[in-house]
Amino acid sequence: MGLTVAVTGPTGEIGMSAVAALEQHPEVDRIVGMARRPFDPAAHGWTRTEYRQGDILDRASVDDLVADADVVVHLAYLILGSRTESRRVNLTGTRNVFEATVAAERANRLVYTSSVAAYGYHADNPVPLTEDVPTRGSDEHYYSAQKAECEQVLHEVTDGTDLDVYVLRPCIVAGPKAPALADNMPWRTIRESLPSPLASAVGLLQGVLPLAPNPGVPLQLVHHDDVAAAIALAAVGAGVPGAYNLAGEGEITLGDVARATGTRSVRVPQATVRAASAAIARLPLMPAMAEWVHIGRTSVVMDTFRARSLLGWEPKYTSQQTLRELERSL
Repeated sequence: MGLTVAVTGPTGEIGMSAVAALEQHPEVDRIVGMARRPFDPAAHGWTRTEYRQGDILDRASVDDLVADADVVVHLAYLILGSRTESRRVNLTGTRNVFEATVAAERANRLVYTSSVAAYGYHADNPVPLTEDVPTRGSDEHYYSAQKAECEQVLHEVTDGTDLDVYVLRPCIVAGPKAPALADNMPWRTIRESLPSPLASAVGLLQGVLPLAPNPGVPLQLVHHDDVAAAIALAAVGAGVPGAYNLAGEGEITLGDVARATGTRSVRVPQATVRAASAAIARLPLMPAMAEWVHIGRTSVVMDTFRARSLLGWEPKYTSQQTLRELERSL
């Protein structure tokens, strides 16, 4: 008899690809997904997947989701939003999932998708980052701080139990089914908020104006299908439990992202970005979106040897290919 896998957040950018990968895996018989919005698995051709509408903030719904599962895959997470709302969903909801999985009689494996952001944007972090580097987060960036805290909660709840725990730490996820990287670029969000004639004018200017500062800090991308492949490997117990970095081969810069998503970039000294980051960190009542500037102040390039050698993960897309796939879909 094959595995029953419970998935939180199956309708998200990673979740859709993850369920598709689990559907194709011969060791998985049944997938039970839960998210807040209405969703029909049959519309995507999924035959092994059941769906129930629910919220990870509702412990009873989470308990019901994981009750019959052999494996729990936790993907539900709020990336963009206020500090208060994101913390409520990400910390309280994630704790619910971890505690419910430990309490469930049948579950023996937990797969949690964390992030490179959990390492934090610290000047003294080594390059490249390995899984042995402490996940300290960066307090001035809500997403980074919360990802690190969620890993602390994970240890608090699962250490000393019989649960096999896999922690996947992808870099920036992108691709045709994961357009958030492009959608949240300021030159695109501004254009979409304007009336059509003005939007067209802005579109013409995007090829001329150097709207994006590029400090030259190297970035990695990973394709959503490659993250999904890693999730499926972990779900069936490949390799050994533990943490795994996920990133496509090669590196890009913010300048590459700017060109692919509709504007030009201008090279700025990295010291300028560090100064802007320090200034924003000191200012009170800054909008949460402004905190994303912190990711440009230092390298967070990761080493993926462990995922390749132990998990058996082989990404199909390089960072550059992932960016091209995203660009073609826009």
